[in-house]
Amino acid sequence: MSRHSLTPRKTRRSLIMAGAATAALAVVVSAPLGATAATAAVTLPPAGAGFDYQIGGAYTPPSGVQVVTRDHEDAPVSGLYNICYVNAFQTQPGATDEWKDLLLKDADGNVVYDDEWDGEAVLDITTAANRKAIAEKVGGWIDDCAAKGYQAVEPDNYDTYDRFGDLLDASQAQALIRLLADRAHAAGLAIAQKNTAELAENREANGLDFAVAEECGKWEECDSYTDYFDDHVIVIEYDDEGMATACAGWGDTLSIVKRDYDVSTPDSDEYVRETC
Repeated sequence: MSRHSLTPRKTRRSLIMAGAATAALAVVVSAPLGATAATAAVTLPPAGAGFDYQIGGAYTPPSGVQVVTRDHEDAPVSGLYNICYVNAFQTQPGATDEWKDLLLKDADGNVVYDDEWDGEAVLDITTAANRKAIAEKVGGWIDDCAAKGYQAVEPDNYDTYDRFGDLLDASQAQALIRLLADRAHAAGLAIAQKNTAELAENREANGLDFAVAEECGKWEECDSYTDYFDDHVIVIEYDDEGMATACAGWGDTLSIVKRDYDVSTPDSDEYVRETC
């Protein structure tokens, strides 16, 4: 499963529903130009709410949590605002056979893997046909998220292009994210921009509703997200320095949590979860 990166390059470019219903912001999102869906009403995560990042495994949310992110294969939590995590720009480890001709290849014809994530192959988003096929497969997961009861989706590795600049570019990543935004809105789900601070200014054109920013405190870029998403930014930090910076600057306004690097469950000795 793709999670966060341990390097600045990745992060740099790289309540309860009854109660949450009144605190969360319901908005009408206009689909980006050229999208097939017209408009869709989606509900954003409540700004500044207690948050837990559970993409490494589902468990009972700690007290005070109002918003939780889980992998799309896990069930949402009844009564909370649930964000559904999907890997949209790379494969899951060992899942290359599922993607066949949609895998990115280098000049020698070899499948390209992301060295930051063991076993994850990069998807080939270079053509409109490929992007359509990728969006259709990921779109099936998005539809499943909606059917399970999730309120939003978080497509990861939006910034993959930045690590493979000789093969991919930002325009291709944005073209795919617009297709995913269209699919999410058609299903009634809000959609997050995951990391990729340098593209935050294009968030309206790309149809993105809120941001999930890893280590924006550590790399001093949280304002790159708040400038365009206001207080609808969820921050995950992985060390004390980043957590202190995020809490000092935005602890009263944003959802901020510190997790362990493996995003583990409470039964692990590595488990860490702290809030401001």
